[in-house]
Amino acid sequence: MSKPCTLIIVENLPVPLDRRVWQESCALRDAGYDVVVICPQMRGYTEPEEKLEGIQIYRHRISEEAGGFFGFFREYTSALWGETCLAWKAWRRHRFQLIHLCNPPDLLFLVAWPFKFFGVRMIYDVHDLWPEMFEAKFGRRGLFYRAIRFCERLTYACADVVLATNESVREMALNRGRKSPDKVFVVRTAPKITDLKGPMDLSLKKGRRYLAGYIGVMGDADGVNYLIDAAAHLVHKMGRKDVQFLLMGTGPEHAHVVEQRDSLALKDYVDLPGRVSNDFLFTALRTIDLGVSCDPINSYNDHCTMNKVLEYMAFAKPQVMFDLKEGRASASEAAAYVPDNSAVKLAEAVSRLLDDAPAREKMGKLGAERLHTQLNWDRSVEQLLQAYATALERPGTPKVL
Repeated sequence: MSKPCTLIIVENLPVPLDRRVWQESCALRDAGYDVVVICPQMRGYTEPEEKLEGIQIYRHRISEEAGGFFGFFREYTSALWGETCLAWKAWRRHRFQLIHLCNPPDLLFLVAWPFKFFGVRMIYDVHDLWPEMFEAKFGRRGLFYRAIRFCERLTYACADVVLATNESVREMALNRGRKSPDKVFVVRTAPKITDLKGPMDLSLKKGRRYLAGYIGVMGDADGVNYLIDAAAHLVHKMGRKDVQFLLMGTGPEHAHVVEQRDSLALKDYVDLPGRVSNDFLFTALRTIDLGVSCDPINSYNDHCTMNKVLEYMAFAKPQVMFDLKEGRASASEAAAYVPDNSAVKLAEAVSRLLDDAPAREKMGKLGAERLHTQLNWDRSVEQLLQAYATALERPGTPKVL
């Protein structure tokens, strides 16, 4: 039996760059759903409309990526306008029966709720806990924090089914979101990478013995400044001239990170290529001696499953990270943990692990085994499809298999 059309809305990244959303889209397509995606025009993906691998994509204009309160306001208002216009365009063309909202922000219910009157079922895909994200970025609560909590509550209320990225987020959906356990499904963000084997590129080490890597967004909550300070301590204070750093990714703080690197006389030791191709990324992951996850310890990051953590594990690479609840739940014994938000302690942990080849090898093997046996994407697909089947259930109708 053919399955209905689903509309997926994601605001913080375009597809196919947003790996989680793209993998979900492809899995749903493979399961027989007609998939339509609305996302922003950014990061090199600027075509307003295209069809990729059988998935229809509509992209809207958006203001600059947010770097402060007024930046967030401009970003969210421009995005909501574009998403609303494109949602009605998609409705006219596709008559979707499900609408799949990917936060942040928790404002997308404003786009989705009118379609509830037409019998459209709503799925809330909680990528991040938006209230905790706000607090981590601005360091306060107050009126706007309460408004964000209210928006989160309304999004949960509108949702027929909730997708959580991990058990911490699931607990929030059950308790703060007041959702029934049979309506909440854990769909982990596990990388689906087939190009694990291939050549390294030793030129990335710039003639040094070791290469430490970072992949991910460079925003004000991602802690890349800690890694730059750690590199400075490692090179200038500890005298480690044998370590090269490769930090891949971009974001609103990328220019500031470049300035920080240059001001600390690290240009010869830290490469910041910005956004890279998958070929470059996978080659780099095969080449690095360890990965770093420098997201600082706070109530927001404690609930996040970081893509970079799982990608290091996929390539059997050991890693160093600040001791986050969900980071430890993902990596387990495949990482060395730093107990405080300290660049000095981060540098010392990187140095110790680089000097301990047997530990690096053991961590890499444990991480790869854990990812492929316990955290693999196939398990997530099973949960995703069950969530969709549950969303489509109506009293007196058979289940969609």
